[in-house]
Amino acid sequence: MKIIIHGGFFSESSTSQETKVAKQNALLRIAKDAHAFLKTHSALETAVYAVSLLEDDKLFNAGIGSQIQSDGKIRMSASLMDGFAHKMSGVINIEEVKNPIQVAKILLDYDDKVLGGSGATNFARKHGFEAFSTEIPQRRAEYEAKLQSLGTGTVGCVALDSDGKIAVATSTGGKGFEIPGRISDSATVAGNYANEFCGVSLTGVGEDIVSGAVAAKIVTRVTDGFSLKEAFEKTFNELKPFDGFAGAIAIDKDGNIFHQDSHPSMVFASFDGVNEEVFN
Repeated sequence: MKIIIHGGFFSESSTSQETKVAKQNALLRIAKDAHAFLKTHSALETAVYAVSLLEDDKLFNAGIGSQIQSDGKIRMSASLMDGFAHKMSGVINIEEVKNPIQVAKILLDYDDKVLGGSGATNFARKHGFEAFSTEIPQRRAEYEAKLQSLGTGTVGCVALDSDGKIAVATSTGGKGFEIPGRISDSATVAGNYANEFCGVSLTGVGEDIVSGAVAAKIVTRVTDGFSLKEAFEKTFNELKPFDGFAGAIAIDKDGNIFHQDSHPSMVFASFDGVNEEVFN
């Protein structure tokens, strides 16, 4: 049973030493909490649980603390993939929902598994998700001052359970100041993908991640016999011609954990019940 999570890039908003330590502590706490949860739950349930905790923490750009778009509104995206069942579900540009990843989970049981815009928001309301503002004062101040962030904020989790099943979940509050209607990578197979061999979650610049089809490429290469390290190396090399900005976390069926970023520095933490690792 193993867990790895990410919380975007350290360059997101405040880059003070105080913020760095706060993110290190939060990521380790959530990774260990999720691992404890994993002992009695599936990888799928745990991935949703971990990402929900990340969405609830204003340190990260997902759920609470999401970025504000150019028209002054917050729109979020999230997706979930069951590597065992080969099923993915997600929401794109959903509004006023505390935990978009939990809406994505419900959609796994529907034929129409990815919803966008008002359709996603209406679906959430019909399933008991009350209107909830995820805006925090820091994001409003950034918006009003027209402070352009790098747009590299996303949270994610890859989980391997005791049955050897892999699941992955990813959620984002967007890059900030984007054109309304812009689609991120987080609810696509470029940013969130898994099968029985491997699971991968991405953070970074969505357009670069989609252009590189990063998560799907890594998982496919592991399925075809590449090691995680080899799959990451080849895929990240393919980002170099256009200076693609991405960070990824992964676990394979043998319990190997791997992470890599193309630019400094993705924030992440992993825990397997004994060994822990956190970004520095």
